[in-house]
Amino acid sequence: MRISARADYAVRAALQLAGVQDGEPPLKAETIARAQDIPHKFLESILNDMRRGGLVLSQRGGNGGYRLAKAPEAISIADVIRVVDGPLVSVRGVRPPELSYTGPAESLLPLWVALRANVRQILDGVSLADVATAELPGRVSALAEDPAAWTNP
Repeated sequence: MRISARADYAVRAALQLAGVQDGEPPLKAETIARAQDIPHKFLESILNDMRRGGLVLSQRGGNGGYRLAKAPEAISIADVIRVVDGPLVSVRGVRPPELSYTGPAESLLPLWVALRANVRQILDGVSLADVATAELPGRVSALAEDPAAWTNP
């Protein structure tokens, strides 16, 4: 599985927005771009997708900027990725349940479905608040702490 630059930037921008407290002014795109080292024009496009997807609110004017549309606890990492990149797992741009294989490749379909289910379980189960407070769910932390997690076979 590959996490696109667009998805990575969107999650990082959302995490930056998760730190905005009630009563604080919204964050300007330039501020987010600088803080997270994201190209400004690219970030503007991402923030527009996130606004259209209902994850962020934008305010115009001198005191304008962006803020999350919901509490960080109510937005999963999967929500952010889906808004900017579409489905979490697809094969050739098609969701696994829409695929069919024959012969020795027939059991490939349940493999893709299982992969999709596991990716969804992890990314839907982690909120912006979990990441922003460094309090990942135990299952996720255990997977990340496995020494073989980032080792190539």
